Amino acid sequence: MLKSELIDIIEENRRHVLDEKLPISHRQEITLPLPLKKVLVLYGVRRSGKTYILFDLFRQLAERSLYIDFEDERLREITLDDLDVLKSAFFELNPHLVGKECFFFLDEIQNVSGWEKFARRLIERSPIQVVVTGSSSRMMPSEIHTALRGRAWSRELLPLSFREFLQIKGYAVADPAFGYGEQKALVKRECLDFIQWGGFPEVALLGSKEEKSKVLKDYLEAMFFRDLAERYRVTNIPLLDALLDTLFSSAAQKFSLTSFYKKNKADFPFSKDSLFDYYKYFLRSLLVYEVRLFSPSAYKRTRNPAKIYLVDTGLAKRVTSEDSGRLLENAVFLELRRRGFELAYDGDEGECDFVAKSPEGKLSCYQVTRELQGNQREREIQGLLKVCQKLKLREGWIISSEEEEDFSVAGIDIHVVPFWRWAVSALSTTFSSGSR
Repeated sequence: MLKSELIDIIEENRRHVLDEKLPISHRQEITLPLPLKKVLVLYGVRRSGKTYILFDLFRQLAERSLYIDFEDERLREITLDDLDVLKSAFFELNPHLVGKECFFFLDEIQNVSGWEKFARRLIERSPIQVVVTGSSSRMMPSEIHTALRGRAWSRELLPLSFREFLQIKGYAVADPAFGYGEQKALVKRECLDFIQWGGFPEVALLGSKEEKSKVLKDYLEAMFFRDLAERYRVTNIPLLDALLDTLFSSAAQKFSLTSFYKKNKADFPFSKDSLFDYYKYFLRSLLVYEVRLFSPSAYKRTRNPAKIYLVDTGLAKRVTSEDSGRLLENAVFLELRRRGFELAYDGDEGECDFVAKSPEGKLSCYQVTRELQGNQREREIQGLLKVCQKLKLREGWIISSEEEEDFSVAGIDIHVVPFWRWAVSALSTTFSSGSR
């Protein structure tokens, strides 16, 4: 491409970001500068807010930064060689930055073949820090080209946390008085809205249920065709559609591919191999996640069905009156994942929803229930108690919709906390705890 064309695009992108009117919330997970000479790779499902993170960072560092959106149709044919022309164009506009620390924010960079080599050369041979984003599974750590292995610091970006959801709506969540007095009722209402409609930034800012529903439907269609059917060149669309419908109706439930096969094999032709492949596509595309049985035995973990969780509660297909409890559990899963926990469920005696291992290796246990009343109370407490005793833990947590209390049973402290307070009061792990 001509340098003059790239100069125009650089200037246009700069004006666009600085003039953007939508509120941009500071995301908990991201800080700059990087502690090491690494390429920061932000990956995750489309529409989760990766672009607005770059907008936020660019605004903070605008006098020494480049932002480029590679989904611009004018960059459709850009090549690896053109990236060097892009760099030259930036320094022609900013000659005072030559040899000084500056930042390149490259949005949807996976569209440029070989971008990893360019990014690595920048961080190794210059004081330029590089931050890239991508919605494709090709941006996941396991898919990053070998040219960038050992030089990438990857960070998964989920849709907004409840804390971030409140911040973009104007709540001062850092205020010591937050969530008390008259504000408590407002925050609880926001929590119900968050669990029902999820944390996609665009959806969070919409007013009516009809608008939210339409946008989420559009998102799911785009994910179906672009992230699954087109990305993996799927040929059996009926199978893909049936699997999507089942998975997105199975939030916080156990799912068996064998059961799915038996139930659907008479409705349309498909092989077990295709089914297993298509299921992997959903996992690789970060649309759904598995939580496996807590066990030291790999055989037991793989032989027992996984529990399924969705990347956002707003995408769930609601089919029963119990959906609100399952969506609450899905929201807790996402918050624990955001904090960097490795998760499993325990099902030996009763069931504990989450056995969580922190980045530091510490174990903790969580139950999730909409209500802690009657027989439900006894069942939830006993399930949590047995796992805490088995793991020799002195405390456990029950995340509820409303209840809030502390008590002890058999020497184990049980903390019952409403989701809205738990999700806001405990900060997620910061970027410094992220994966390398």
